[in-house]
Amino acid sequence: MPGENLSRDEARERAALLSVDGYDVALDVRSAVGESRGEPRTFRSVTTIRFRCNEPGASSFADLIAPSVTAVTLNGKDLDPGEVFDGTRIALEDLAAENELVVDAQCAYSRTGEGLHRFVDPEDGEVYLYTQYEPADSRRVFANFEQPDLKAPFRFEVRAPEEWTAWSNGAGELADGVWRFAETKPISTYITCVVAGPYHYVTDSYSRALPDGSTLEIPLGAMCRRGLAPYFDADDVFLVTKQGLDFFHEHFDYPYPFGKYDQAFVPEYNLGAMENPGLVTFREEYIFRGRVTQASYEARANVILHEMAHMWFGDLVTMVWWDDLWLKESFADFMGTFANVGATRFDGAWITFANRRKAWAYRADQLPSTHPITADIRDLQDAKLNFDGITYAKGASVLKQLVAYVGQDAFLEGARRYFKRNAYGNTRLGDLLSVLQETSGRDMSAWAHQWLQTAGVNSLTPQVLLDAEGRVQELAVLQEAAESHPELRPHRVAIGLYRRTAEGALERYARVETDVDGPRTVIGELAGAEAPELVLVNDDDLTYCKIRFDDTSLATLRDHLGALTDPLARALCWSALWNLTRDALLPARDFVDLVLRFASRESDIGVLQMLQAWAGSALTHYVAPQWRDTAGRLLAEGALRELRQAEPGSEHQLAWARFFASTATGEDDFGLLRELLAGTAAIDGLDVDQELRWAFLEPLAAHGAADETDLAAELARDDTASGKRHQVRCLAARPSAAVKAQAWAQVVESQALSNALVEATIAGFAQPTQRELLAPYAEKYFEVIARIWADRSIQIGMDVVRGLYPSLQDGPRTLEATDAWLSAHADAPPALRRLVLEARDDLARALRGQECDARAATG
Repeated sequence: MPGENLSRDEARERAALLSVDGYDVALDVRSAVGESRGEPRTFRSVTTIRFRCNEPGASSFADLIAPSVTAVTLNGKDLDPGEVFDGTRIALEDLAAENELVVDAQCAYSRTGEGLHRFVDPEDGEVYLYTQYEPADSRRVFANFEQPDLKAPFRFEVRAPEEWTAWSNGAGELADGVWRFAETKPISTYITCVVAGPYHYVTDSYSRALPDGSTLEIPLGAMCRRGLAPYFDADDVFLVTKQGLDFFHEHFDYPYPFGKYDQAFVPEYNLGAMENPGLVTFREEYIFRGRVTQASYEARANVILHEMAHMWFGDLVTMVWWDDLWLKESFADFMGTFANVGATRFDGAWITFANRRKAWAYRADQLPSTHPITADIRDLQDAKLNFDGITYAKGASVLKQLVAYVGQDAFLEGARRYFKRNAYGNTRLGDLLSVLQETSGRDMSAWAHQWLQTAGVNSLTPQVLLDAEGRVQELAVLQEAAESHPELRPHRVAIGLYRRTAEGALERYARVETDVDGPRTVIGELAGAEAPELVLVNDDDLTYCKIRFDDTSLATLRDHLGALTDPLARALCWSALWNLTRDALLPARDFVDLVLRFASRESDIGVLQMLQAWAGSALTHYVAPQWRDTAGRLLAEGALRELRQAEPGSEHQLAWARFFASTATGEDDFGLLRELLAGTAAIDGLDVDQELRWAFLEPLAAHGAADETDLAAELARDDTASGKRHQVRCLAARPSAAVKAQAWAQVVESQALSNALVEATIAGFAQPTQRELLAPYAEKYFEVIARIWADRSIQIGMDVVRGLYPSLQDGPRTLEATDAWLSAHADAPPALRRLVLEARDDLARALRGQECDARAATG
């Protein structure tokens, strides 16, 4: 990987020297089908780049990662590939003012989801191709200048097997066996795209009258593997797509600029989705083979709208370098939820954002690797790791705060001016701040410094003083920050006061929206109010902070959380309680108890599923070891009780069924799961479809109650790509030393598995109930990670370093081993050290939580 890196300084130098007029890229992927000849399977890539040089006679380089280069021609002169190509770069000497570079290469198909990924469907043997490039993998497919600020128009052509269809960013036509695609607008290399294969393809169209009297027509397409076609609800995908296009046209006042709009759901995808203009790619898990809750449909709609927002934020206007990645990802994350609430049936999406997305941000912002939203990205490895909870969810949260700060109208008008001034160009932080300052009349520099250029999350705690008559004499908000990141920020917040009604409901009776700044802010507007039972700082979730509670409020939640009637307020309280648990301020057993008592009263299905996930995490990481068995039994009993009491056929029943399977512990639990699989037992309304069958099989396999024969029989029922991933995970989950050794070898010592099967094997390998069985791999982990990082692609390296860290060996010895590795590898790549430091921090946090829980048991 180090040879594949590109530094920010190198990119700046090249951008100052070169400008690109256009690319012609011809790919021949007929080699994707048929027998390979024993050597790595490759395809032909011929690229012509027309570019200018500001300093004739200067030298530069083009990017290409390929097994071999057949020919290189610069300005009509043939160059020796062996002299100019080193495996990652093509040296370009003595450049003219105007240049033409032609590179004929043999590029490798990918099995890691980076570059041109080749997938063979085990169900029917069909081959499917797609590309994925962010941040810098288009150089695995064609020669280019791989950095976001060297934009250019692209013309692609693809020669594919006769029975295939091919797609790219522009509209395509087939002639003489070659798919030729319309030239794109100027775009960055990382958002070019090719998809090819026997995909199932559905079409629709969108039209809209524009202010100038013309009509905007956008051809729509959606595709998936043929094996998934029976499950493909393209009508719902198109519905959300059209709603999103209407919403963004109304708010952005800039017509969608990239012609057609295809959406491809592709196999073995590393990301949620990618915003390639005209051809967005998604992971195919967004096509649901079994019954899922509305939370899954809401999540899919959010991703569709997130990627659509990128057509403007990121594709039309692109950051100069990855330091300003937030200019696209934070905006898309915010706009995805903003549009979901404003345009679709998912009008509660801000609840999901407050409960789920912000939890991701809070975790990332408390890691030792936390960084400002506008980050210091030194190179491509830094860039890859910064697609994180800060860049996405914290950035989106801060934009929500910005909307509260400047007003929605000023914010959207700023966006409209930003698009019109910078269309097809590249921008930095100041370009956006200048238009927001224009439209809002506010000085954005101080806000930007405090919110975008500093790291860390503040905590806001209410302080209530009552007078002799039991009314609020003074209510203040205390703001705190970690010593490592001491910045106290201005917060626009709503503060809600809650009391129980005569019927027992916990409802808000007073609210004030105000500014909180500095260590202590007195909220004068609430003086004289009736004494509250609960004070909710950041009611309505306007700002980005960790909510804390005064003693009275926390006592109220312990006894009456389920009586809180407002779903967003309830979600915020649950999130705050989870943060208290992670911060070792609330014993994990108390959080588990709250889930057992009140989760059944949670109406929002997404929040319920998040609570179940948090309860599982509390059991695995934060409960005192001596109480784990008891906690696990209590959760399993509670899940089964709720499963039996849930409304037959409801989403809540399905969620409790999955949670019961994940917490099953005793023989009675396993017996019920086996009976449900065999059809000898039933729970009224519960349809045990294929996906639920696999969910029941994994805990059976992990506890030795399902063997290889059982899993082979299940794969025979579901002999598909999805079934294979499930089977691989279940096989690796079995409680056997030989199984663990085989799984370790498949991931660590071999490169035979695809990215999806590496992910599945790691997920099965690390079972929380198998700590002793996994103990021998703690030492082995530290022996292999430097080699893994050096030898594998960055995606696989990240999967292995994160996924195999011995977090289940949760004791001081693992911390000591981690510290020893970090000390001995001070010169390791910064990205690798970051991953290890993050894992160490999670483990240290878990140990603090366990100590807190243990004290609660004895005190």
